Amino acid sequence: MVFAWAIAAANTCIAYVTFGSNWIPIMIGVLLCFAFTVLLILLHRAWWLALLSTMPSLFVLVGSVQYAPEGALDRLGVRESVVVAADSAAGTSSKNHRLTLRGMDGNELEEKLTYRGRSGAPEVGDRLDIVRDPDGKVPMAQADTVDASGEFGTLVGGTVMWTLMAILAGRRGHVLRRRGHELGEPIDW
Repeated sequence: MVFAWAIAAANTCIAYVTFGSNWIPIMIGVLLCFAFTVLLILLHRAWWLALLSTMPSLFVLVGSVQYAPEGALDRLGVRESVVVAADSAAGTSSKNHRLTLRGMDGNELEEKLTYRGRSGAPEVGDRLDIVRDPDGKVPMAQADTVDASGEFGTLVGGTVMWTLMAILAGRRGHVLRRRGHELGEPIDW
């Protein structure tokens, strides 16, 4: 159980330390999630619980990687209203929009807002509320998409599911040992 909470906390801390390099906490998180799965296999002695642990693993991974930038923007970010001045994907079939924004004072912001997708992309002239990091470490985001509490809920929910699975695995291992099965015997797949 402690291992599950340690994985979630460690990967969240790694995501905070490595802002801008999402691949680092993703790769470390995948390795830690795999280690948790192997631990469940050894403790439970069956694959079905390990397979079930992949869904909470995904929640822990996404929550821990996304909570760091969302939390930073939520706590330290500067909120402001802007107008979309230009769209790099205007007139093309590209889904990657880099929006040039103009503040209420009329000056263009140095940082571009990135939007990926075809439908729902802000158009030139649209007014948006954004949150941006004054230090520039975290990419800006539309204010209505910043949801640190939602990402934290995803992280905690996945970790709680992992905890329940560890308890189930421990109980199953205990019952098997009481029936006389030892860890050295073949695993019942």
